[in-house]
Amino acid sequence: MNTNTNPQTSTALMRDGSGAMFDRIAARYDLLNRLMSLGLDARWRNRLVRCLSDAADKAVAAGQRLEFLDVATGTADVALAIARAYPGAHVIGLDPSREMLAVGKKKVGERGLDEHVELVEGDAQALPFEDGRFAATSISFGIRNVPNRLLGLKEMARVTRRGGLVVVLELNEPERGPLAPLAKLHVHHIVPRLGAWLSGAKEYRYLQTSIAAFPSPETFAGMMEAVGLHVEGMTSLGFGSAHLYVARA
Repeated sequence: MNTNTNPQTSTALMRDGSGAMFDRIAARYDLLNRLMSLGLDARWRNRLVRCLSDAADKAVAAGQRLEFLDVATGTADVALAIARAYPGAHVIGLDPSREMLAVGKKKVGERGLDEHVELVEGDAQALPFEDGRFAATSISFGIRNVPNRLLGLKEMARVTRRGGLVVVLELNEPERGPLAPLAKLHVHHIVPRLGAWLSGAKEYRYLQTSIAAFPSPETFAGMMEAVGLHVEGMTSLGFGSAHLYVARA
């Protein structure tokens, strides 16, 4: 748990969506995600990982070191999936939550991937890496928690090699289609109640507001373009409850 005792710093860290907030739900995070998404989150993450193949092929063909960055890695599901999909790659997972990273490090060790997956604490708005280091950078279910999304996207573009990929997977509320009302009921009522019931953490009510407040897919794609990324694909998943954005740096 976060042990910071400075009142001002502690207040800032405890805001909704902060690393400290996720510290409090880290132990049940994976279980809650599976139950509340009916297992679809794992399928969506695997789709994200497959999108990185182009960047991997180009890096290998150019004789470059195959390195990936997963921002807001949480308990490292995506970082682990990337390491399994691209043998020999070095994957760095970055997250502001120490407790989430602790769960992730345990999983890395259990899978024998310590030499391939490195987990570090850090801020998506100030990535501690040099320009153009990574073949591809990803973030799943995390960009909505970044206070300055444009800055976060700009940082992801900065650390990705020219011609590499920036891939974003994020939840949103479906606005159209016959299942839109059902999806909104799930987000606004079932998700926060199930989360609070299973974990005893009211923090899961944050999901209903963060998802509802996230920009439309078209607006978010425009934000990616605004920081110099070229959006090559925008795929609707789960009847519009999530979108996968693939952009070229």
